[in-house]
Amino acid sequence: MMRSKLVIRAPVAVAVAVVSIACGSIAVAQEAAPPPSVEVLQVRDNIYMIVGQGGNITMQVGDDGILLVDTQFARMSDAIVAAIRDISDQPIRYIVNTHFHGDHIGGNGNLRRAGDTIIGGNMPGAVPYAEGGGAQVIAHENVVLRLSGALGGEATDPSLWPTNTFFDAEKRLYYNGEGIRIIYQPAAHTDGDVVVFFRQSDVIAAGDFFRTTAWPRLDLAAGGSYSGTITALNNLVDLMIPEYGQDGGTLVIPGHGRLSGIGDVLDFREMAIVIRDRIEHMIDQGMTMEQVVAARPAMDYEPVYGTPGNPAATDDFVESAYMSLMQERN
Repeated sequence: MMRSKLVIRAPVAVAVAVVSIACGSIAVAQEAAPPPSVEVLQVRDNIYMIVGQGGNITMQVGDDGILLVDTQFARMSDAIVAAIRDISDQPIRYIVNTHFHGDHIGGNGNLRRAGDTIIGGNMPGAVPYAEGGGAQVIAHENVVLRLSGALGGEATDPSLWPTNTFFDAEKRLYYNGEGIRIIYQPAAHTDGDVVVFFRQSDVIAAGDFFRTTAWPRLDLAAGGSYSGTITALNNLVDLMIPEYGQDGGTLVIPGHGRLSGIGDVLDFREMAIVIRDRIEHMIDQGMTMEQVVAARPAMDYEPVYGTPGNPAATDDFVESAYMSLMQERN
């Protein structure tokens, strides 16, 4: 197995104190805020993890070009492109969105325009997103329905919308010499979640139904659910093959947090199942949402998945879990 390689593209924050002595006074210039920066971790030979502000980005590099999974916020685009160019000068051909939230798709427009789509004949005139170059943005159709306002809410900037959608259980690509499975996870974090499985590299980009830094986030208004999240975690475990007795095998890039192995996924799934069972039992006892929150069913997992100094984050998770499980009973 190739060792992971960490490359940091973080501008050095140098505090420049400009001192002028005039008429006995000293003026000190304030330090300017550093520009956004990213860190890049080489996961496997041609798979990289880009960490910045927002969701993690997965990058596949090869002779065919570059494929990205998610794009973080728009303000991060310049730093992301610079980090990509440190690794490869190949064009960005594909972008896959794991769901529709802004911290994962905010850079769609910028990074799409930084790429190119291979189109022959007279097709460029018939495909607006290809004019002047541009990568294809792939997502489940519920992503574009959410972003366009078709499923409620306000429409977003069309430059963020996917250009290539699917509605089946799975979309498949063969790119850079390996099969790629884009697998729909219904009603998990949202109603448009997918995982992206790089089969030869044995790396999975999971999106936000799995993250190592916080509780499961259930976007109930966008079709998310607690049971769907657990089902997605079960599906993720089924895709993974561990390396016996070692911290290896299939690797997962979570929506947020550190590069993970099967142990991290199993721990997260166990937490979600245990807390679900506790809340289900409390509902069976006739407890209200306020009583369930006060009983602290997630207390023993707070040191791992809670937010230090913000107990409300745990309360919000328990409330959303309670509401989701009650909705599933009705």
